[in-house]
Parts: sequence; C-alpha cells; structure tokens
Amino acid sequence: MLKTTLTGLRAHLLRLMLTALAITLGVGFVAGTFVLTDTMKAGFDRQFTASAEKVSVAVLPDDDDKKVPDSVLRAVRAVPGVRDAQGLVRGDAALIGKNGRVYGEVPTLGMSITTGSLARYPITKGRAPNGPAEAVLDTGVAGHTGYHVGDTIRVLDKKGATHSFTVTGLVDVGVDQEVGFRGAVGFTEPVARQMTGERGYVEVDVKGAAGVPDDRLRTAVAAAAGSSYTTLTSHGLAKRMAAESSLDVDSITTFFFAFALVALFVAALVIYNTFNILIAQRTREMALLRCVGATRGQVFRSVLLESAVVGLLASVLGAVVGIGLGYGAAVVFNSGTGTPGGPLAVSATPFLVGIPLGLAVTVLSALMPARTATRVPPVAALRAQAEGRVRGRAGIVRIIIGALFGAAGTGMAVLALTAKPGQGPFLLMVVAGALIFLAVVALSPLIVQALSGLVGGLPARFFGVPGRLALANSRRNPKRAAVTTIALTVGVTLMTMFSVALASTRSTADAHLREQYPVDYRLSAQSGQDDRPVPGAVVTRLRAAPEFSAVIEARRATAHVNGKEVGVGSVTQRYLGQGLKPKVSAGSLADLRPGTVVLNDERAKAFGARVGGTVPVRTGRGTANLRVVAIVTGESLLSGILLDETDFTRSFGPKDPEQVYLIAKKGVSTKVSRAVVDDALKDYPAVRMSSAADLKDQLSKSLDQLFLLVAALLALAIIISLIGIANTLTLSVVERNRESALLRALGLTRRGLRRMLSLEALIISLIGALVGVVLGIAFGWAAISAAIDDAVLGLPIGRIVLFLLLAAVAGVVAAIMPGRRAARTSIVESLAAE
Repeated sequence: MLKTTLTGLRAHLLRLMLTALAITLGVGFVAGTFVLTDTMKAGFDRQFTASAEKVSVAVLPDDDDKKVPDSVLRAVRAVPGVRDAQGLVRGDAALIGKNGRVYGEVPTLGMSITTGSLARYPITKGRAPNGPAEAVLDTGVAGHTGYHVGDTIRVLDKKGATHSFTVTGLVDVGVDQEVGFRGAVGFTEPVARQMTGERGYVEVDVKGAAGVPDDRLRTAVAAAAGSSYTTLTSHGLAKRMAAESSLDVDSITTFFFAFALVALFVAALVIYNTFNILIAQRTREMALLRCVGATRGQVFRSVLLESAVVGLLASVLGAVVGIGLGYGAAVVFNSGTGTPGGPLAVSATPFLVGIPLGLAVTVLSALMPARTATRVPPVAALRAQAEGRVRGRAGIVRIIIGALFGAAGTGMAVLALTAKPGQGPFLLMVVAGALIFLAVVALSPLIVQALSGLVGGLPARFFGVPGRLALANSRRNPKRAAVTTIALTVGVTLMTMFSVALASTRSTADAHLREQYPVDYRLSAQSGQDDRPVPGAVVTRLRAAPEFSAVIEARRATAHVNGKEVGVGSVTQRYLGQGLKPKVSAGSLADLRPGTVVLNDERAKAFGARVGGTVPVRTGRGTANLRVVAIVTGESLLSGILLDETDFTRSFGPKDPEQVYLIAKKGVSTKVSRAVVDDALKDYPAVRMSSAADLKDQLSKSLDQLFLLVAALLALAIIISLIGIANTLTLSVVERNRESALLRALGLTRRGLRRMLSLEALIISLIGALVGVVLGIAFGWAAISAAIDDAVLGLPIGRIVLFLLLAAVAGVVAAIMPGRRAARTSIVESLAAE
C-alpha cells in the first residue's frame, strides 16, 4: 500500500504543486516572522552593546528628576584605576527649523558630546564640536529639517535667547530612546551647560585603566559616589538600555504572527479543496484498491500519507523561503522605523515551529477528504465517475450549524453595541465577528448558490454560450465553489474591515476635531514650555488683522480645590458659545460672570458638584466659593475649571496667554490667513503654530501608513486564495476533459473554451469579494462602534470598488493557465478516454 501511495503521489505530482505552493507561502510567512524578530533582537543587542562597551562603569542617579553633581564626578575621577571619567549633560535646547519655527512638538535635547575613549555616539559625517560656536545634529533631526554639515543653525537656550552655531558633524545616537523621540543638538560640555541651564549630569561614564576588571572598578566607584547613585558595569548598562527601549519586539512578533495564521488558514482551505477534488477524480482508483483487498483504514492512511509528504516538503521549503522573507521584511522595517539593522539572524525556531505547523495544517486539512475516500464502495469501479453533489442531509446540518453560530454571534454583537464603548465591548465584538464568519463558512454553499445567479447574470447575458456555461459550472458543485470563494473572502473581509475601520477612525477624529477645536489655528509654546506664553504683541497684531473674525486668548494658572492642586483657566469670554462651542450637558455658558465657574464633567464628578452648587477655589488671594453655572462634556479648548475673565485677572493678575486660537473670516483662503500668522510670528520663533488642517494631515498620513502595512501583510493571504482558484480550475479541467472535448466537438472554439473558464473564475472571485466586502463593512463599523464613543461611519467607496476590480482581474488571471491547458487538449483523445 505504501508503494501504491508513493506511486500515486508521483503520478499526481503536478496536480499537487499549487497546493504545495500555498502551504509554502503560509509557512514562509510564519518562519519569516521569527526571522524578522530574531534579526531585530540581534540588531538591538548589538546596538546596546556597542553603545555601552566603551564604558567600564556608569554612575546614574536613583531618581530621574535628580542629577549627578560635579562633586561626585570629581570623587570618581580620584578613584584609583580610573583612566577617564566624563559627565553627560542633557536638557532642553529647542532647535529652530528652516521655516523660522521651533522644531518638533517638544524641544530638541541639548546634550554634551564626549570625545576620546568615552565617545558613546559615533560621528557619521564631519567632526565633533570643538568650540563655543559649533554643534552637531543627530542624523534623524538633520534628515527632517534639511540641515547639513556647514550650515548655520539657531537654537534657543533655557531662557529663550537665540544662539547661532555652525554644524560641524552628524551623530548617530543609535537606540537612545529619549534622543530618538525628541531629536538632539550636541555641544561641548560648557556650551551644553550654558544652553540647557543644567548644573548636573544625567550620567557619569568611567573608563578603567588597562588590566582593571570592571566589577572591581564598579565597587570602588560605587563607594566614592555614595549610596544615592546607581553604578553599573558595561554589561549592566547595556541591559538597562535594553529594558528602557520603547520597542516591544514580542508585540511585533504577535502582530505579524496573527497575519501568518490568516495566511495558513487560507492555505488550509486550498488544501482541503484540492484533496476533495482529487478524491472525487480518483473514485474509480479508490474503488479498485478496495476491490483488490485494500481496507478502509489503508485507503484513509494512504490519503493522509500523501498529504503528509506534500506538507512536509512544502513546509521545509517554506521555512527556507521564510528566511529570505524575514530578512527582506527586517530591511524594510528598519528603514521605515529607524530601528537598528544588522546581519541576518536565524535561530532554530522558524524550523521547529514552521515545519510542524505546516505539516499539521496540511494533514488536518486532508482529514475530511481522506474520510470521504473511505466511503467509496468497491462497486464504484464498475461505473463511470460522476461529480459529487450536495446531499440534502448535509445541507440541513450546515443550516443548523450556521444558524447556531449566527445566532450566537449576533447576540454577542448586540451586547457589544449596546454597552458603553471600550476595550471590553471591542473584544466581545471580535468574538462575535469570528462566530458570524464561521456561520458564513457553514452556509457558504447556500450563499454561493444564491449569489451565482446574481453575479453570473451579466456574463451569461453578454457573453453568449461561454457565459451561460460559466454560470452553470459555477453552480454545479456549491460545496467546492464555496470553499474556493471563502479562501478569497477571508482576505477581502479583513482588507475591507481595516479600510472601513481606518476610514471611520478618520471620520470620527474629524468630527471630534470640528467639535472640540472649531478654530483654524492654534498658537502655543512647545510641550513642557508653559513658562513661555504667547507674547502680547503677537495677540495685538493679530487682533488688528482683518483676515480673522476671532482671536481667542486662553490663560492657565494653578489653584486649590478641596486641598488638591488643580489647573484653572479663562478664555476671551465674548467668543464663548460662538467661536467656542463646547457640548454643554447642564446649565448655560451665557451665565458665566464674576463669582461663577464652568466645570467639565470629570471635574464635576470629582468635586461632587452640580449646576447651582458651589466649588471652593483657593488662590493666592484667598478662597472664593464659586457657583457652578454650566457643565461641559468631553475634551475641549476649555480648562477643567473655567473662571470668569475678571475673576481670573483679579486672582492671578494680568498675564500673556499660554494659547491663542484664531478663526479666519469666511472667504479668506488658508494661504492668505497662514501668511498673516507667519508674518506676526517672524520675530518669535519659540511660538508654535498648528492648524486643524495640519492635524488632519498628520492623522491621514499615519492611517494611510497603517493601511499599507496591513494591506501588504494580507496580500499574501489573497495571493494564496488566488492560487486556490487556479488550482480548482486546473483540477476541474482535468475532471472535465470529456465535457470540454464534447463542447469543442459541438462547435465551441478554443477561444470560447478559454473564455468560459475565465468567466467561471470571474464569477467565483466576485462572489468571494462581494461576501468579503459586505462582511468587512459590517465588521469594521461594528468594531469601531464598540471601541469608540460617538463613532462616525467612514465608507471608503473608492477603495472598496478597487478591491472588487482587483478580485475580478486576479480571478481572470488565475484562469489563464487552466484555460490554455483545456484549449490544447485533443478532442479525439479526450472523447476516447474512459
């Protein structure tokens, strides 16, 4: 029986090649995920080691808010065995970009650049700073701002004064988390102290003399530094840097592995369908085996052996292919995120996980077809082969199973959508979506039968006999067509779901932005620079500009309520309820006057306050019991506690606004209004300008990048599903040789035969894509509704139509090779075959 199985396997090798390709791609995705993460981990380890290996011992404060003073540095330098010790200075030093505004949402980091044996960061271009008018930029900031070696840059010191420097070089900060987020400008140590205003060090690096072990040196340095500081060897410093890294490689592994499992699931559907067709085509062969003495168990094991051989060979190849996929993904990922790259790192995991997983998926997918093979009676060897049809009993079982899954999924979805949006309802909706999809899988033969007439109606009408034959063929075996379409449905469902979810996120964000920030521009200092308000001269100039209908000042201060320090504020009150329209849940904003206060809902809940009640607000000028006149909901331009302008000025004195909001007059173009703002700010580089358009653009870019990543990952699953369509058609061509020959004998041309198969593939692809689009829209909208409060549906019509067109084109392309094979088959030989 073993020889018979292996002989049969060789005989049907070509028929199994597309199946092997599907499992190869699926396993390749799994193996590639592990290769990607192994390579990334190795790259990080190399970077951490390279950054720390120049240091024998590092001294760090126990508290991030503390610094290492000069006295400790002097004590460390006096330790026997210390060859050199240098302190690292870090603090705010805002770089001014070429547009005349400060760069970034937060100030760039001003840092001292160490040279010599303790040079932590390599200079990739130029040289280190060597004087009071020289500086270096980290490579990330240089790329974003467009500055090069030799350019003159301007930097704000701690007091806001502007200083000019010549860029002498570019520095690679490696995996330094803080610098990577903020960007950095490097100076000599004295200049770094002057620019940042820092008097201590964030770290003291020590280089030991030759022959002095790091552990012994660390003990001596720790004794000199004192118990208030942490001392680490080079190895300990590398481990600390790795622990502080913001990139969670394990989470990346989980993310990619989820898509790999999707690809394997689609591959499993392709395998199941392939073996189903092969068993149907080999009915007489199985019956003859039974006639010559083969038992049901032997037939069952022979089919599983075929699947095991195919699965093993394809999985081994997939693991090898995964090495290339993983390394290619690592190169792309590193270039896109700035994470460290390096040589390829391959562990045993891709092989130990990928090969058994691929083998298991293949064998499990062949179980049902193998069981079907055991039901072939020996008498079947005496009659002609016929395609299996869906029996009513199986249809009833499918309907019952589908109804149960559908009812359970619908019930969970209702619970998720009626609960308060959040993580719990979202996870419940994920489970509901999975159950509903299983219901669709169970009922897929009925769905295919219902949709084939709708989708195939136009081809049948406009393409004559080939179109009508294609429609009939697509409806001939609903089970087979259903499995083929479901493979494509998986990819299209996920693609559409992510598209709808991202479009809805964008629409919801736009709606919230219009509601919470109904302004055109916002002027403010960089984050964390609250001591730098918008100058009054800027406000005066903008108030005089005819291009703006409203110039709204927002001031902030600190007060105490019920013994707790809280933030309070005021806004230009005549625009409250007009230019500024927060959502009011109780009371009226028009009642805000001296002696009253407006609270947001969170503050009102914390204070136990309601409209008509009072809140004791204590400032430097005493405590006032202010009456609550309104409560607003959600985030807005307003503070949690909004005072009347007169009360605010009386309590905290006149002060420039921390933020200014501008509303352009109707008819004034964005180009004109932005030019007016730029002109007003030309002498104040520390003031940042942002606009609703800028925020929307940033959000759109982020969502588009996320979609491209998801689309690239799901593309493999869709490719595997198209392999399934091509495989089904190829095997169907073999199965329908006599039928094709008879059609040719009755006058159907080779071109007509190819067109028939192309239209059949088109119908199957469109059915799968249509079901996927419907499910994707429903799942995407439901998931966003369960996760986000007041979600707004975003329907990317253009992208959805593109999915349908791509599915149609891909289906036709998948039919090219099967069509050519059918057209080349000899009519006489096919009719003569039994």
